[in-house]
Amino acid sequence: MPDADLVLEGGGVRGLGTAGAVTRLLEEGYTFQRVAGTSVGAIAAAFVAAGMDAGELRKVMEDLELKLISDRDPLGRHPMPGVPLLSEGVSLLRRHGAYRGAWIHDWIRTVLARKKIHTFADLRREDSGDSSELTEDQKYKLVVTATDVTRGRLLRLPWDYHLYGLKADDQSVADAVRMSLSIPFYFQPCTLTHGETGQDSVIVDGGVLSNFPVDVFDRTDGAKSRWRTIGVRILPDLPAGIAQLFPVPVLRLFPLLQLLQQVVTTAIVGNDQSHLDRPGIRDRTIAVDLPALGVTDFGLTPAQRQEAFRLGRQAAESYVQRCPTDPP
Repeated sequence: MPDADLVLEGGGVRGLGTAGAVTRLLEEGYTFQRVAGTSVGAIAAAFVAAGMDAGELRKVMEDLELKLISDRDPLGRHPMPGVPLLSEGVSLLRRHGAYRGAWIHDWIRTVLARKKIHTFADLRREDSGDSSELTEDQKYKLVVTATDVTRGRLLRLPWDYHLYGLKADDQSVADAVRMSLSIPFYFQPCTLTHGETGQDSVIVDGGVLSNFPVDVFDRTDGAKSRWRTIGVRILPDLPAGIAQLFPVPVLRLFPLLQLLQQVVTTAIVGNDQSHLDRPGIRDRTIAVDLPALGVTDFGLTPAQRQEAFRLGRQAAESYVQRCPTDPP
């Protein structure tokens, strides 16, 4: 079976297209040695790194209850359901995110636990053919990106836990994925505490600085790659409109937050554009066309979900047809 590395772009509910594409690649017989992802790409990446086959990945994504992802904060001291718009507005002002992100966090943890994946120690890999430049912190099957807005830097987890006085092996995979999918203003940001100083850093979606880190596994020691990297993109080069991609209705009540959201969205969509135009990048990329599907359209009908999945499979099928599975 052909080996490859896999890199998955972020893009919210458009990740159903990612799942379709990855499922088709798994059916083709690809074995993914290392997987990287941002935001929703981090979810699929974690599941692939955990060893899911095509059937398992498809089922878990079909069973995902999208309507539960937007989990409102309860108002007051009692755990009563949040009130639409009011709950989001209060949560934005108090916790800097319209929704908690607790439900999706628990779901990821539960799914990974079924595959006996808890901490990054469960995803260690040792390969004598790896670059000698890799550190012990980089010898993992999974990498997810996040953004530390306190320190102003991109995080590649588990590679960068040592910067926070933390041992990578001990860190929760589900926690890292939750950090990666902290869409600004939509989900409440996460906190990463330095293990020695106790200093807290505010962590948001990795897409703010690198939504499609397709070169994350490229060798830097001058040796030829032993296998290819395949990237899966789900955001368009030139989005029809920012509001279409990231609709958060309550932001209309806060013009300043709406402007900030536009700035963040521009960073997420546009930051990787110049990189994509470098020679060879698009050649190793599967672009899934998902017209008129917003990142936070969690109210999809079953038919819409199936169509997003189908379009992902279709894009991967085109890649399989044009790119033989022999070494690069």
